[in-house]
Amino acid sequence: MHLPGSKSISNRVLLLAGLCAGTTTLHGLLASDDTQVMLDALRALGCTIERSGDSARITGLAGRVAVPQAKLFLGNAGTAMRPLTAALAVLSATQGGEFELSGVARMHERPIGDLVDALRGLGCRIDELGQPGYPPLRVHGGTLDTTRPVRVRGDVSSQFLTALLLALPLAASESAVVVEVEGELISKPYIEITLNLLARFGIVIEREGWQRFTLAPRAAGGGYRSPGEIAVEGDASSASYFIALGAIAASDGRALRIEGVGLDSIQGDIRFVDAARAMGAQVSGGPGWLDVQRGRWPLRAIELDCNHIPDAAMTLAVMALFAEGTTRLTNIASWRVKETDRIAAMAAELRKLGAGVVEGADFIEITPPQTWHAAAISTYDDHRMAMCFSLASLNAITGAGPGLPARILDPRCVGKTFPDYFETLFSVAQADAAAIPVIAVDGPSASGKGTLAAALASALGYHYLDSGALYRAAALAARNAGVADDDRAAIARLAAMLDLRFERGATLLGGRDVTDALREEAVGVLASKISAWPEVRGALVALQLSFRRLPGLVADGRDMGTVVFKDAKLKVFLTASAAERAARRHKQLLAKGISANIESLRADLEARDARDRGRSVAPLEPAQDALLLDNSGLTIEASVEQVLAWWQERCPFR
Repeated sequence: MHLPGSKSISNRVLLLAGLCAGTTTLHGLLASDDTQVMLDALRALGCTIERSGDSARITGLAGRVAVPQAKLFLGNAGTAMRPLTAALAVLSATQGGEFELSGVARMHERPIGDLVDALRGLGCRIDELGQPGYPPLRVHGGTLDTTRPVRVRGDVSSQFLTALLLALPLAASESAVVVEVEGELISKPYIEITLNLLARFGIVIEREGWQRFTLAPRAAGGGYRSPGEIAVEGDASSASYFIALGAIAASDGRALRIEGVGLDSIQGDIRFVDAARAMGAQVSGGPGWLDVQRGRWPLRAIELDCNHIPDAAMTLAVMALFAEGTTRLTNIASWRVKETDRIAAMAAELRKLGAGVVEGADFIEITPPQTWHAAAISTYDDHRMAMCFSLASLNAITGAGPGLPARILDPRCVGKTFPDYFETLFSVAQADAAAIPVIAVDGPSASGKGTLAAALASALGYHYLDSGALYRAAALAARNAGVADDDRAAIARLAAMLDLRFERGATLLGGRDVTDALREEAVGVLASKISAWPEVRGALVALQLSFRRLPGLVADGRDMGTVVFKDAKLKVFLTASAAERAARRHKQLLAKGISANIESLRADLEARDARDRGRSVAPLEPAQDALLLDNSGLTIEASVEQVLAWWQERCPFR
């Protein structure tokens, strides 16, 4: 698998490029919610940005205020909120301007008071527009005094120090500018990233231990200089989930190759490799790659001071479920002020799975479950909660019992740093096909089964199969190839080779959108004819079964529950009166500008029902264990709500 770009590096280099003179080209840039809010902010401040895939060309501000006023919405991105606050506070104090910075509700609960205090001590004017010590903020004017050291606490978040180090090169000063850290600096590897990237942009900072940082006078060579081009490493924090995956599941000589970050990474979270090795993983690597496989099994419980890997340490908490003994992770007080209170959230969700958990102000202890529980995992709008707990789905590997599912609630929160996380996970992890959930929706023509099934798939995040489209696609392929309508063998061969996909409401055949073509009358007539041929039905079964992919499938047709997916966890037989179905079809045709007679439509539907019920191959009938749903008087929303309620009853989540 290939990692997306590092969030920590991406947002730092975006801001640095935005503050530079000239144009900087960034390669391998992370595309995520956090980087998008930074890009939007830079545009609002006057930067010119050109995007192409994972690259961006940014023409910066040359350390000047180009837009005198702006209101910036920064979501829940601490890597945007803290540095932009500092940079704009310094700029407004030296050049004027007024800027407001806000975010989502959780961002307004994340502390920024220590950074505000440091900036006020420097002479910046900052108004707290809500709760003191928290965003939203307004920065406007002031008079900088860089003759005295700038003091900032280091024991709450390293982002406060990073913000100052990124902003202070904007302060014209004939003397050196000194930053002093009060208390123990946490998350030191993130400061190393900041210093490394500042050096790439021409800012060399001398440090005395982790307590004192000195910036050279502006006249002595201070000020940002663009490197021209810079490449963003893959995200080492995101690598932790796949390192854990390899440590747990890559056995029998198999290894998981991770590309985009290697043992030479500048990111502190690459030291997660050492922790994984301590738990039993076998990890090798080189520049830009890692290979991981299971070593010791079960994994070994560890006790670890996680100050150096605060984000990746969350992955260790879930790896602890697969370890022998009790794992203790300490020095993680910063978890309390992240996207959520991660110590409390982690403890609550681990307990759902059956783990024993002890939590404290700055530590957590995890003892593996004696009996695993299926669980619906709350993510608290925290991307790392979603990604960490996906690993709980590997519980069958422990041998403690049959595999139990884990449901991740609000999985889209991974968009903060790794939008394609689950697709990437499913590309390297396979499930027994019989364990992948299927909802089968059968019913007569015009019953609304396609609309219902598509809505269910969207609600659950599952794949969707319109089996009727397969027969229409086979008919369309036969007509396009000039195959005779009665050549059963040739049409069956075409059916077996169909390249059919359903994407965003469209049906693609061989990569071409055939949504409208499949609804042509001639295609429908031929599809109805060939759907009764055993040769064609047999050819399409394998294709239908191939749609059963993680995380699940909703399939609609006439024999999904009786023939194709006999083991479907939920089977629904959707019905409606012939009169109601004729009225629906009539309304659809009129909307397309096609005149139709409602009585003729009703007669046609009744005749088709009779043919479907009477055919010798897969006659239209409900499966014995199907639930009947007459939607004659129901809205689609009510029908979806009913089926989702039935689905919840069949799932083992409390």
